[in-house]
Amino acid sequence: MKFTIPTWLTLLRIMMIPVLVLVFYLPFKWTNFAAVLVFGLASLTDWLDGWIARKYHQYSAFGAFLDPVADKLMVAVALFLIVQGHPTPWMAFWAAVIVGREIAVSALREWMAELGQRAAVKVAAIGKIKTIAQMVALLCLLYSVTPERPPRPEPWMGHVVFVIGDWLLAIAAVLTLWSGLAYLRAAWPIMRAAEKNKY
Repeated sequence: MKFTIPTWLTLLRIMMIPVLVLVFYLPFKWTNFAAVLVFGLASLTDWLDGWIARKYHQYSAFGAFLDPVADKLMVAVALFLIVQGHPTPWMAFWAAVIVGREIAVSALREWMAELGQRAAVKVAAIGKIKTIAQMVALLCLLYSVTPERPPRPEPWMGHVVFVIGDWLLAIAAVLTLWSGLAYLRAAWPIMRAAEKNKY
């Protein structure tokens, strides 16, 4: 098994997940900043490992498998923390939409890969816009959502940052559905052709 620099960065991103959970629940003033820092660094490693892999051609099958898994784990855990810290129906709904779409698209990509058609469901421009909105939203919400508010004071500009993050998460959820439908529309002819070939 080949461990490249991008693969090590991806493993680092996975190891940062329990750190994010830990700092999110610490009852200190600085933990909101720490949660944002951890998630921000994880997002940076996501960009960095892709850039290194492309620039220096450091590709590996294990890295290609692990990178999207690390991304989805980090996003899902961040969403679970935010919903637990701010348990409203809308927040839970947006989180469920985003996580549900990621599971569905991952299953679709896996199925398309078995057919040798993985390129048909490659990341589109709308998916990249969704990712940016989602990451900024999660950074805002990790900063402004504080579980068990009494032992930890509200962070500076917490309400304003929360409103920005809340709206961006809603936008990200809508874009998530849009991009998910785009993936499905691209894969649909291949799925129908594969179904016909069975008979």
